[in-house]
Amino acid sequence: MDWFELTAVAIALAMVFCNVREIHWGWPLAIVSSVMYVKVFADAKLYGDAGLNVFYAAVGCWGWYQWLRGHRADGSALHVAKLSRRGLALLVLACAVAWPATGWFLATYTNTDVPWWDGFTTGLSVVAQFLLGRKFIENWLLWAVVNTVSIALYAYKGLYPTVGLYVVLLVMSFVGFAAWRAKLPR
Repeated sequence: MDWFELTAVAIALAMVFCNVREIHWGWPLAIVSSVMYVKVFADAKLYGDAGLNVFYAAVGCWGWYQWLRGHRADGSALHVAKLSRRGLALLVLACAVAWPATGWFLATYTNTDVPWWDGFTTGLSVVAQFLLGRKFIENWLLWAVVNTVSIALYAYKGLYPTVGLYVVLLVMSFVGFAAWRAKLPR
């Protein structure tokens, strides 16, 4: 446990608070905490999560733009929405491909001792991040799954401040879902 990881935790918590409230400033906070977590996870040999945070930092600009200027296919402003049945099917397919593909890559090309669990959290997080950027409410449910597995993974790796962060993130997944559900058109 060190000040660097604790700082990354604090910034990540501020980011999630902004996401729950649909405050676009969460995206630059995501970029900063993600860059910091690249180091934290690389040091712990969680290469999937380290790479994921490179992705988060890069996609942070896209997400920020989406929340400021994005729109739906019909031209309407980007607002909280539910996935269609087709969207849900694509969500399941994306998760079913992302987990084994990422796990295989980590098992084949890195020295991680947890390639499949790291691959699970990494693959599903990419999908959840896309849903968050496009303001689909299902992102919160997917984050709840990712956060649950991440708690066990980070405890195994001894990243205790990050375990605490992910316990809070798990709770915030449900808070975010409830807050966004209230914003859905009736």
